[in-house]
Amino acid sequence: MSGQGRTSPPTGRGAKGPPGQWTLAWRRLRRNRTAMTALGIFFAILLLCYPGASLYSRHIAHHGPDFQNIQGKIEVNGKPTPIVRYDGTPIGPGLRSEYPLGADANGRDLLLRVLYGGRASIMIGITSALICTLFGLLLALPAGFFGGAADGTIRWLLDLIWSFPVYLLAVALATALVVGGADIGPIHIESSSLLIPILVIAVVYIPYIARPIRGEVLALRRTEFVEAAISHGTRSTRVMFSEILPNVLPTAVVLFTLIVATNILIEAGLSFLGVGVPLLTPSWGNIIQQGYTQMVTAPWLTLAPGIAIVLTAVSLNVFGDGLRDALDPHARHRARFSTDPRGAVAETEVEAT
Repeated sequence: MSGQGRTSPPTGRGAKGPPGQWTLAWRRLRRNRTAMTALGIFFAILLLCYPGASLYSRHIAHHGPDFQNIQGKIEVNGKPTPIVRYDGTPIGPGLRSEYPLGADANGRDLLLRVLYGGRASIMIGITSALICTLFGLLLALPAGFFGGAADGTIRWLLDLIWSFPVYLLAVALATALVVGGADIGPIHIESSSLLIPILVIAVVYIPYIARPIRGEVLALRRTEFVEAAISHGTRSTRVMFSEILPNVLPTAVVLFTLIVATNILIEAGLSFLGVGVPLLTPSWGNIIQQGYTQMVTAPWLTLAPGIAIVLTAVSLNVFGDGLRDALDPHARHRARFSTDPRGAVAETEVEAT
């Protein structure tokens, strides 16, 4: 009687290996309807601020965000209505093609200014978060990998920045740079440049990125695959960037998403205090700063940019939470793979023990 051998899974072009970490994360993220809805809201805001602002300015408003029309009039319910009344109160929101969100005290279209202001605020938030994440990684990798004097020096620098309240340090740095600009080697940054709030916000939040990533690098430094790479004579830089960096990238991506929302709020606070985006450049922060004195007579001047800030920050935070759940290897559900008779990889979800 001949025995039957175990059937081996098919190999070759028809067989598929298990999907990678990012593929699994994307599958889990797509099943999170709340996170995907938040991502859709954020993309809608991006579309409104970038192509939407230009299209509205060119085809509907027929002027830019800084166009002042204090003595102008528009037709409301068949009657000519001044954009700014004699007592200084601007026209309010309404269902019309011109000034749908009303105007400010200088007769400028508020919707147009909110859309263009979103460009500056979102750009500052994303760019400062990119710089912050990059420098956070560059500081956290050698600190956690080498330890000793390198770790002590970098931790001292991070603790120094961490010891100051965020807004206090940001206002102090921004005030110093706004007065005379900044000189970085041969490069001179004008005081009116948007690079000033970008650099200030990036520097302030570097510890918030570097410290958690440093902790992960410390744990990975003692793992077997890192020790094996070191024992084979692999250079330290290669171990850091080829073995450790891919394992801390998910954390960096999640922190980046969350820090963008925080940076947008910081920019709004700095601009409101007059040390962020210059007044001649619309941003959500300085639109609120210019309109808060009329909160009683014209509340839409602060409500419109305020709602835009809230929607952007909440959508990014909700999406960041969903992205963290999708990338977290210790999440409530883990993927289990099995190979069906055709060689395809099937994915099922089981609770983690």
